Amino acid sequence: MNKRIIGRVDKIDFPKLGLFHIDVKIDTGAYTSTIHYSEIIEENNTLRCVFNSDKHQNFGKTEITFDEYTSTVVKSSNGLKENRYKIKSEVIFFGKTYKINLTLSTRNDMRFPVLIGRQFLKRKFMVDVDLENVSYNSKPL
Repeated sequence: MNKRIIGRVDKIDFPKLGLFHIDVKIDTGAYTSTIHYSEIIEENNTLRCVFNSDKHQNFGKTEITFDEYTSTVVKSSNGLKENRYKIKSEVIFFGKTYKINLTLSTRNDMRFPVLIGRQFLKRKFMVDVDLENVSYNSKPL
């Protein structure tokens, strides 16, 4: 399989989450990918998640209920371990839709609402840190 070259940041779509033109950081230091949420309610074997942010562009209020979800322990770069919910969704790079696992984290204080980690990148992409918005600026395949 040929790997596509992407830059260190991009803008991508999460159609199943109703989020479009979202700023993402490509983070080869992170194993899992993560997305910002503003509110989570777990009830009756479902996970109701609100994706909303006044700080992050194009992160208008979207509420999604997940019937399938898990939890996982994520170790941050500062060494702290955190238990997070994990969902499955879809993401669009270069006009192509891919399945992606996302952990949920509050990232309002961070510059990017989404980090794309190695688990998603492997066997699909190579990162050129000199580039930005390669997928966003390209024409769909």
